[in-house]
Amino acid sequence: MKKVILILLVFITMPTFAQNKNFIDQPFLETIAEIDTLVTPDKIRLVILLNEEDNRNRKSTEELEVSMLRVLNSLKIDLEKSLSVLDYSSDFKKYFLGGQKVLKTKMYSLIVNDAETVGKVMAGLEREEISNVSINKTEYSKSDLLLLDLKTKAISKAKQNAKKMVEPLDQIVGKAIYISDLESESIKSQLHGKVAGVQIRGYSSIYGNRAKEDIIIDFEKMKFVAKVKVKFIIE
Repeated sequence: MKKVILILLVFITMPTFAQNKNFIDQPFLETIAEIDTLVTPDKIRLVILLNEEDNRNRKSTEELEVSMLRVLNSLKIDLEKSLSVLDYSSDFKKYFLGGQKVLKTKMYSLIVNDAETVGKVMAGLEREEISNVSINKTEYSKSDLLLLDLKTKAISKAKQNAKKMVEPLDQIVGKAIYISDLESESIKSQLHGKVAGVQIRGYSSIYGNRAKEDIIIDFEKMKFVAKVKVKFIIE
């Protein structure tokens, strides 16, 4: 019985060894290629805080909310899709400030698609004494499709590199036997308030003139990178 087992093991392991040996012995070329691009963010998230203590005329939070909605409607923003309440536990957050005084606040998230709209929103809200508005995050809505396209271009570039490398040897590049996605990412700005990557012009005039002119905002472009490693058979 022991002899039979040993014979079976020999027959099982030899084909595997032969396959591995053939793969290792094949002449191949390894090359790395990288492709990147810059895009303008088209999904900008703002955080709007309504606070009845945060305005000169001491408007109530409810009054500020009405003013906010009026401004956003005037800019033709689809509130059903773009506006949401960040405090889901209750309609209003209430804070007690000494004695029986209650401070009510409400926080909103607003998504817009371009820097021009951001500037108009901030200027319009400031005119209504809603100045607690911050840029929270920027994104590119088609990032997944863009990364796939960059990966395709990176692989094509890897093949072109390989062809050029074997040209002096009078050899040709065969099929790919190995592909690795080394790096595919977007360098996204996680923006909080007035930070690097955002330039705001006209903002200094807000406090004196209640933003009579629109605020001009420029966003730094987002960088997307795809990097691949490919091994080609050399024929």
